[in-house]
Amino acid sequence: MQFLKTVIYVDSVEEVLDFYFQAFGLSACGLSEDGDYGELDTGQVLLAFATHPVAQAQFKQSYIRSQPKQPALGFELTLGCENVAKSYDKAVAAGAEPLSPPTLKGEHTQAYVRSIEGTLVALISVE
Repeated sequence: MQFLKTVIYVDSVEEVLDFYFQAFGLSACGLSEDGDYGELDTGQVLLAFATHPVAQAQFKQSYIRSQPKQPALGFELTLGCENVAKSYDKAVAAGAEPLSPPTLKGEHTQAYVRSIEGTLVALISVE
């Protein structure tokens, strides 16, 4: 078995792709013609976004939508960065909700923000 991608269901794929580019510098590497599905260039494992109607067409069970004004869902995306403080400031300037400013944790600096669709994002220093 191989982990291929994570898909987060959102209201507007294009808006979220633009946010992830502005906040984290991640470029879109694919967007469906109708704008209902898009992927970010994140390396080996894809990070994708699809609209709620796409989710409803895939499976009939209900799910809890990630929303910025509601409590966060129980998972995070972790992004490695060379300068956590600079990355944190850039994400907040792009519209991310600041949750935990850069802090030294053991050998790494880490910070947390919440993206515009409500996903928790950890920023971790990498050498």
